[in-house]
Amino acid sequence: MQTIGKVLAFTLVGLAVSAARADDRLTVISFGGTNKVAQAKAFYQPWEAEGRGKIVAGEYNGEMARLKVMVDTRSVDWDVVEVELPELARGCEEGMFEPLPSDLLGPPSQYLKGAIQPCGAGFFIWSTVLAYNADKLVDAPGGWVDFWDLKKYPGKRGLRKTAKFSLEFALMADGVAPADVYKVLASKAGQDRAFAKLDQIKPSIQWWEAGAQPAQYLASGDVVMSAAYSGRILSAQKDSNLRIVWNGGVYDFDAWAIPKGSKHIDQAHQFIKFTFEATQQRHFAEAIPYGPATLAAIPLLDESVVANLPNTEAHIAQQVQNDTAFWADYGESLEQRFNAWAAQ
Repeated sequence: MQTIGKVLAFTLVGLAVSAARADDRLTVISFGGTNKVAQAKAFYQPWEAEGRGKIVAGEYNGEMARLKVMVDTRSVDWDVVEVELPELARGCEEGMFEPLPSDLLGPPSQYLKGAIQPCGAGFFIWSTVLAYNADKLVDAPGGWVDFWDLKKYPGKRGLRKTAKFSLEFALMADGVAPADVYKVLASKAGQDRAFAKLDQIKPSIQWWEAGAQPAQYLASGDVVMSAAYSGRILSAQKDSNLRIVWNGGVYDFDAWAIPKGSKHIDQAHQFIKFTFEATQQRHFAEAIPYGPATLAAIPLLDESVVANLPNTEAHIAQQVQNDTAFWADYGESLEQRFNAWAAQ
């Protein structure tokens, strides 16, 4: 009987240890690619090195429908997910994300304006810009008007397969001033104008969905120009002659959010707080040139790193800030129209 009791005791201890280890696992979902690699260096590895638990790193392409199914069916197996601000706002309204404690990150004044939101926090700023391969184009394009010029620049163009930003770029190519883009796009006439402009280059568009694809398409010559994430292009410059046109770029935050029904909410809170520490933010910007949300991280960066960030004074002056409220209000209907248009 004593032997049986000992075996049972050891079994119970083993199960308890296994459960504790499983509970230490935090599933963090990013957009993958070099962004995910940078997160691993700046966040995941230091978190694990400090004995805070194991990070299970996954990735997706921003499919909110996939996340909504998890939440609606109460089968959530993601703990922290990277989302763009419009999706964060819309998901917050629809009850898809856990509210963020107001005291978790301290005063909003410590961060870039707009970073701290009710259901999440923008941990870096990024831009979608026009990119090209200088080895394949003799004349550098100057903006979206050139992107639409099929005579001067024949060949395929890369665009992300979403209404968001494609419509803004189309309006700027059609002569709308950057400051007026969202005012025009809020009207039916403006939306029709953007789709009509996209019609002009539709046969020449090569769509992309994953952030790593534009640099690959440009390097291989599959496209002559592409909309792309600035950090991905700058990272690719180590091995290629890819260039950025900041004129007409659209900048925004990527944010951390906790799906409603996460089984590790307290741990998710601590992870988010950890990624906003100045040291971790510095390491992230050094790994991929996106702007730190934590203001105290910027003085820690070398000037050569700061010069490539999307939120320098010179770069911001040429760009448009993504209108989160606009896309929260119009996003669903415009994406439905866009998907139908793209499928025709």
